Formats: sequence, C-alpha cells, structure tokens
Amino acid sequence: MEVIHLSVECFPIAKVGGLADVVGALPKYQRTLGIDAKVVIPWFDRPFVKEHEFEIVAAGSFSQGSEELQYEIHKERSDVLGFPLFLIKIPGKLDREEVYCYPDEAEQWIAFQHAFLHWIQNNGIHPSVIHCHDHHVGLIAFLLQHGTDFRELASTKTVFTVHNGQYQGWMSWSKGILLPAFDTWKWGLLDWDGLINPLATAIKCSDAYTTVSDGYLNELFIEANGLQGLFNAESAKGYGIVNGIDTAYWNPQVDALIEKKYNKITVHKGKEENKRILCEKYNLRPDLPLISFIGRFAKEKGADLLFEIFVKLFSIQENMSIFILGSGDKEIQNKLKELELKFEGKLALFFGYDEVLAHQVYAASDMLLMPSRIEPCGLNQLYALKYGTIPIVRSIGGLKDTVVDVANEGYGFVFEKLNADDAVEAIGRSLDAYSDIKTWKGIRKKAMQLDFSWDRSAKKYVELYNQLLK
Repeated sequence: MEVIHLSVECFPIAKVGGLADVVGALPKYQRTLGIDAKVVIPWFDRPFVKEHEFEIVAAGSFSQGSEELQYEIHKERSDVLGFPLFLIKIPGKLDREEVYCYPDEAEQWIAFQHAFLHWIQNNGIHPSVIHCHDHHVGLIAFLLQHGTDFRELASTKTVFTVHNGQYQGWMSWSKGILLPAFDTWKWGLLDWDGLINPLATAIKCSDAYTTVSDGYLNELFIEANGLQGLFNAESAKGYGIVNGIDTAYWNPQVDALIEKKYNKITVHKGKEENKRILCEKYNLRPDLPLISFIGRFAKEKGADLLFEIFVKLFSIQENMSIFILGSGDKEIQNKLKELELKFEGKLALFFGYDEVLAHQVYAASDMLLMPSRIEPCGLNQLYALKYGTIPIVRSIGGLKDTVVDVANEGYGFVFEKLNADDAVEAIGRSLDAYSDIKTWKGIRKKAMQLDFSWDRSAKKYVELYNQLLK
C-alpha cells in the first residue's frame, strides 16, 4: 500500500506547530508496519534543505490564472527522516523561508495542490491513499473527483486530518479562476457561506476525515467556527485518532539535547541535575518546584490568562519557580515582560521557539501548565509525561483524552473552567502533591510508564486505509 502524506509542515524541515510533529513522525511508524508511506511538502529556504542533498526527480508547468508556473520535485537522497521526502519548488510561490504570513497564501496553496496532482498524474504515480493534513491541502479530494485534468486519479482514496478546525483557508470566489479546471456544476462543494472554504470542501469530498483525538471530534459537532452542522452531517465518515509522539526523539533516556539523561528509575537525580543547570542559567532557584509553559502566545492556548494566573498564584504561594517559553501575540508578550520584572528571580522568559531549549525545559520542569481554550490533541502534555513532568491542563479536546486527574487515580491535574481561579486551584493541588516526596514519586512513576508512542495510532490509521480500500 502506497500512502502519500500531503502537508505544508513537516518536522524538522518546517515547523510552526504540532502539525509538523505529526507529519514528521507518523509516516516513519507506518513504514514499520509495511506501508510505503511518503511525505510531500512545499520547498522552503531553510537549514534542513541547505544541509541535505536533494535530486530533482520531475518537473513540469501549469497555468494558474494568467500565470504560467514552473515546478520541480526535489527528493531527499538519503531518506534520513525514515521515509521518502519530496519538496515541491515553484519559483515565486514555493521557494520562501517562512511557512506562513505571506499575503498570497491562497495562491501558494492552490499552486502546491495543482503541482502535486499534475506531477503524480503525469508521472504515472497512483498511490493507494492520499492523506491530506489541514485546510492548506483541503481541495485535493474535490479536484481528484471533479477536476477535468485528473480523471486518471479519480479512484484514489483520500483521508483528511483536521489538526485545527478554527483555521479553514477561506478565500473569495474571485480566486476561483486560479483553480485547475473543474466541473462547474459541482461548485457548491467548494462553497460555504459565500466563500471558497477548503476545510469544508475536504469534509464534504474526502472518503474519510479524522481528528487528532476523540474528544476534539465530539467538540467539532458542537462548535467548529461555523462548520459544526457540516461535521454532524458527515459524522459517519469521521474518526478520532489521538496523536502519538516519536519516542526515538522525545525520550529522556537517549535525548542528546538535554544535559543529563535519565529513565523512570533515575528520574529524580536526572531531573534534579537538569533543573539545576536550567535554573542557574535563568536566575531561578533550583531548590523550588519548577512550573513551565511552552507554546504559542495565543488565546487559543490560554496564554492571555498567564498574567492573571501567576499574579494570583504568587499572592498565595511564593515557593516556586516559573519558566515560560514561547512567542506570538505582542500584547500577551508585553504583559509577560511585566511579570518577569515584577517577579524577578522567580519567573524567567524566553521569547521565540528553540528546539534544544524546549527539550531542556521538559527535562528540568516538575509541572507543565496548559490552560487551553482549544486543544485538538496537544503534544506538549505527551512530551511532558514522557519526561516525568506532570501536566496541569484544562479538560478540553485531546487534553481530556490523555490526562487523568490524580483524584481519579491518574497522573495529572485537571481543571474544568477557563479562568485563572480554577487554574490556580489545580496548580495548588500539584504543589501540595509535590511537597510529599512519596506521593510525587508515585505520580511521576505512573506518568513515565504510559505509552503514547505512535505505534498504536499508526495502526489505527492503517486500519482506516484498509477499510477504505476494501
């Protein structure tokens, strides 16, 4: 079975969020199950591309509106990621440094999808399944079925994974002229509320759609930024499959990025040493419990609550250290700078994303805070558990599926309502547990024994592919 994963992110080439981690790991695990899994993403002017050897395996051209676009397919020679990687390069469209934030994103992703289909059709490539990830490639299933130039591919099965239903790729119908030729009688499959909506189109046209947790699938039936009715109507082909983590990369026992390696037996000493090194560097006290936040400064992640949470927390409890690693909303960032000044020596910040530092923070921290408004799956809590860092999470989406409160014989601290008071109460419970060495060791041991690797989830995707092919 040949499966092509189509995405605009893939770790370590181009990462903005969890989408990249999924696309960079799932195909590798599927290949261990005998699946010929490959990844196709846009070409980016990034270090990985410059540092690895690629060969051009195909080239072609197509019209997009009044433009004639040339494309090249670059294949990484060594399969260093554990699967074949292909990059689509289009001068002026797919040859940039950043993944997002350009004003012509709609044109970029239309070109990416058109070039992909043009390439596989004209080179006799007939995959069993095309697995599309998020709205950037949401038009693929529609174009396979109703694009006049891709009839030879019409029987190809498609799976579409919703990583975040809040972002849908809306574009004006004025962009319709840029699409590959299609049966115009089917225009309604592209439309949602007067706009071309790639996410809605994917849900309508794909053979199956998945979400990155069961909890998030159920939430989309209730609220999906206007598409909840569509998710309900198409519920028969919806599946919730929780993400996994790449335990070859996220594993404190073999992690080359952390200062002191450890396992579930040596976790106490290992964490102690990693904490000491991190705290010395950022002027924090290593003898206190360390609570961290890693993520985007976005309301979706509950980052706008961090200021209020930590002000309230410090008003009732001073014996702790806080580390915040992230970037995003400038207003949130400025409020966090105020926090750092207000609680100098107790709270440290790092603005931006640093992969090495992220590993070190997981290894050094005692708790990880995730006060999310929306969390389709969440990977941070899974990384944290692997490193014996106890998650403090809001009960939402994938967090609800993967973190069980210690009050229910679990291994984390969960709060229901989205407010600072409930978050502070959950943090307080974690600090109480931390103060009892025997209790804390039991919680940490339970956390590190959990298996959230991709093995189980990869099998579920393969089962879905087989079901569609039958």
